[in-house]
Amino acid sequence: MKLPHALTLAEMLPEAQRDRYAVAAFSARYRACVRPVLQAAIDLRSPVIIEISQRELGWFGLTPLDFRTAVEQAARDLASNVPLCLHLDHSWDDHVIKAAIEAGFSSVMIDASAQPFEDNVRQTRQIVTYAHERGVSVEAELGKLTTTDRLETEGDEALYTVPEEALEFVERTGCDVLAVSIGTAHGVYPVKNPKIDFDRLAAIRQLLPQTLLVLHGGSGLPAETVHRAIELPGGGISKMNIATDLENALLQAMGGLKRMTSAELDAQESALLARGLEAVNAEARDKIEHFVRSAGRAGTFRAHA
Repeated sequence: MKLPHALTLAEMLPEAQRDRYAVAAFSARYRACVRPVLQAAIDLRSPVIIEISQRELGWFGLTPLDFRTAVEQAARDLASNVPLCLHLDHSWDDHVIKAAIEAGFSSVMIDASAQPFEDNVRQTRQIVTYAHERGVSVEAELGKLTTTDRLETEGDEALYTVPEEALEFVERTGCDVLAVSIGTAHGVYPVKNPKIDFDRLAAIRQLLPQTLLVLHGGSGLPAETVHRAIELPGGGISKMNIATDLENALLQAMGGLKRMTSAELDAQESALLARGLEAVNAEARDKIEHFVRSAGRAGTFRAHA
């Protein structure tokens, strides 16, 4: 059963694409970080996507049901009335994806981008069929991002999305949302402003005028780069993934602690934890207001909130 009142990406993102903003997809990673992220969205009247990936579930010692329970508890405690999507980020194991759907995620990502094109199509199509039968939306990826964060992907090579392949991929898989590779990366960028191939993004949009497009690797990108991707003529990206910036804000505010499991974070001294969670809230607010520009947009979703 889906989380009560949660939207799928297919329900949430068309309005963002139409109105030239994006929805921040925050990888909370820790149970405790769900609440400050959701509080930021509530305070700013913004739609929000809260997500976790297959690798993050393993690293932080969580199950899909653990994470869904944390999101549901936070939504109940905060009396949330903003559009919310509970999304499974980068995942490739059918069992994990199906467990997330069973746990109540409203959207899932099948990332078979490391596979040959035909294998990616086949695996994505299988998940699309399974998820759509259960009212869950599907994000897929074509192309491959480089990374400095092994929670997202293992390799460090980049493979840009080919526009003509993107058209064939969407037509054959029926995915709701497509993550594209145009120069962004997972983790912290080694340069201040990485080169983004906006011409490639424009070519993808021209061939896929209705498809919902996602950009991963939002942490560390300059705001003006994100704004340009959002404001692309014909409709830019409508979902921006943010993970590393959120966790860095948490750990730095707690005195530079190292990454830990979700249970280990819960066990930290209460005043120290509170400082970390305040930083998470501040980081989420900043991304909502200045990065994706979704503050005040919750009102357009009154029918779903």
